[in-house]
Amino acid sequence: MRYISTRSLPGSPARRFSDILLEGLAPDGGLYLPERYPDLSERLPELRTALDGGYATLAATVLREFIDDIPVEDLQRLCAGAYSPDVFASPQIVPVDELGDGLWLAHTSEGPTAAFKDMAMQLLGQLFEYELTRRDSTLNILGATSGDTGSAAEYAMLGRDRVTVFMLTPAGRMTPFQQAQMFSLNHPRIVNIAVDGVFDDCQDLVKSISGDLEFKRRWRIGAVNSINWARLMAQSVYYIASWIRATTRDEQQIDVTVPSGNFGNICAAHIARQMGIPLGRLVVATNENDVLDEFFRTGVYRVRAASETPATSSPSMDISKASNFERFVFDLLGRDAARTAELFGHELPRSGAFDLSGTPEFASIADRFGFTSGSSTHADRIATIRDVHERFGVLIDPHTADAVHVAGPRARAGVPMVVVETALPVKFAATVEEAIGWMPPLPPQFDGLLEAPRHVIDLPPDAGALKRLIADRLASLGELPTT
Repeated sequence: MRYISTRSLPGSPARRFSDILLEGLAPDGGLYLPERYPDLSERLPELRTALDGGYATLAATVLREFIDDIPVEDLQRLCAGAYSPDVFASPQIVPVDELGDGLWLAHTSEGPTAAFKDMAMQLLGQLFEYELTRRDSTLNILGATSGDTGSAAEYAMLGRDRVTVFMLTPAGRMTPFQQAQMFSLNHPRIVNIAVDGVFDDCQDLVKSISGDLEFKRRWRIGAVNSINWARLMAQSVYYIASWIRATTRDEQQIDVTVPSGNFGNICAAHIARQMGIPLGRLVVATNENDVLDEFFRTGVYRVRAASETPATSSPSMDISKASNFERFVFDLLGRDAARTAELFGHELPRSGAFDLSGTPEFASIADRFGFTSGSSTHADRIATIRDVHERFGVLIDPHTADAVHVAGPRARAGVPMVVVETALPVKFAATVEEAIGWMPPLPPQFDGLLEAPRHVIDLPPDAGALKRLIADRLASLGELPTT
């Protein structure tokens, strides 16, 4: 298995998994994808049997299709370490429950930070440590978060002496619980940085520094954002598990609805579908920041300015520039790297938008790829949280409520509609309280979190200032730049 960039021209060298694992963004500014998606359509019974052996066994079975430069026995051990009952609250790792009326919930928030990001980050921590030990090297991770990526990455990398994490957050844009999860960590290799701006400003800083190849090489900069292929690869597994748990026959389909901001979670569903897993409709659910919904309705992808990206009650989706969207467009355009590079490398930076509405590719987007979309308002999310609790006795967070709201009119009779629960309600307690009249319970593992001292550095959205901070912190840790 080899990997190519969404912007690499024919003849460009393909890379092995262990190389792109540590690299993140490709040197040409594109995103890595496998040269081909493995075909699992004839192996569905084998996947069911693998899940009988536990989630870690299913993960190893799927991931060895993408990874051939790590011995199988080592990959099995890494998956077992990542998806251990000692790490996740449920022994199923991803329980899938039928609520009623054709609606199912895939619980991907059973990990240590109560968000779906743990599903990939726990594996990423294992993979990073394994590969860095094999190379006797270190890695300095630079990431951006709108809420949950940061804490999941920091908890997955905490205590790994070969890894330092620099995590950018939009100042004042996360919930108190999300801030406390990150800023309460006091470790010299965990560096939280509050940027004066929105998430897109943080993401732009990550891409700017990742695009400075000399600085990136000099300070061994890697990525844990979903620009890192390993994130999506790992997340594709829980769509396979969800299909298995919601069906009884190999020919039976499920539809999935996913709350979407950076397009990584729903892109993992797209990858699973491309591998031959019987996923029918892929429903993209957005909030008031509806860039993705607008594209799937009209064919126009239009990035919003910071002033047009309001703070909402589902803050992890307050994103205008969806990094992983480039991966899907590359597939949509028949893996035409030149067209993809023109759209994302030239037209989008120049005009802030591109239009595929008149193309045959967009006309076939639902039939070929299964995509449809919708959006919600704050009032929709409040009403949905209340309705799900009253009808099914289940408490959901506002991002999951966004997906449930959008899923309703798009459900098909006789086809399970699986909504991906992306976070526990406690992470967005104020919104949940507004809906049901009382605060969601705080899980015991988070006792005292909100009162803990905070450790965070304020920074303007300036790449030069960020580079100086990174260099100074690494020097204080005794790390020398590569020559």
